[in-house]
Amino acid sequence: MCGRYAATKSPAALMQEFEAADGTEGHAPGENYNVAPTKNVVGVVERHPRDAEGNVDPDAPAERALRVLRWGLVPFWAKDAAIGNRMINTRAETAAEKPAFRKALSRRRCLIPADGWFEWKVGPVPEGQPKKKAPKEPFFMTGRDGSSLAFAGIWETWRDPKGEPDAPPLVTCSIITTEARGQLTDIHDRMPLLMPPDRWHDWLDPDRTDVTSLLEPPGLDVVDTLELRPVSTLVNNVRNNGPQLLDRVDEAVELDTDGAAAPADSAAPSTAESSEGALFDVPGAR
Repeated sequence: MCGRYAATKSPAALMQEFEAADGTEGHAPGENYNVAPTKNVVGVVERHPRDAEGNVDPDAPAERALRVLRWGLVPFWAKDAAIGNRMINTRAETAAEKPAFRKALSRRRCLIPADGWFEWKVGPVPEGQPKKKAPKEPFFMTGRDGSSLAFAGIWETWRDPKGEPDAPPLVTCSIITTEARGQLTDIHDRMPLLMPPDRWHDWLDPDRTDVTSLLEPPGLDVVDTLELRPVSTLVNNVRNNGPQLLDRVDEAVELDTDGAAAPADSAAPSTAESSEGALFDVPGAR
């Protein structure tokens, strides 16, 4: 958690909702109903402007803007960008301690707008079947009022040590996760750290280096505004995309990789857990 989410709003809509300028320079990804790790996403950042020489002007008011980020944090000291494939999530409980995350947590925080996120509820193991055959039912967690959810995130810039000196840096991000609260515990034990609007300024403030108090799990007043919607197992396959992935279903529709009907447990995504997030055999597979 969090290994898949939906983000379908245009930069214009996000600019209004987050009171941010458009810094995507025309490269914002289009609507995506099945956002997977390593994909480009839109984040919200707040930075002090730079002068003509490119130096940060700390006396100028910070500016909030939308930016294009790649999902999967690559620390500035990494030798290879592939490390980002296993840095899609950052645990709130250890973010301030781990070398890969603590500097970004202190200086480079962002919000990741989302329509909602997907999670898989593990059912009972059928009698006589191994544990890995436990059915997994996908759910879509989304706000009831249609407003965006804001995941707390961190971001980094990385330059390839083997690349050209003047090549543009890779800008990446990671979603901060925390223990699930309230009704969400019925689905999974982890959830994205949701930031309600009254915390956006404090989280994004580039002059604030200690955000310990903001890393607590959200209150039940936030969690209770969510709809936990059972959806089709179409979402299990990262190649599937479209609004049908968000439709409520009474019973999960199972598809194999070719889109044909499949046994109930064959389409369930597999995971392996690392210390900070999910590792994926196939990028984007939950």
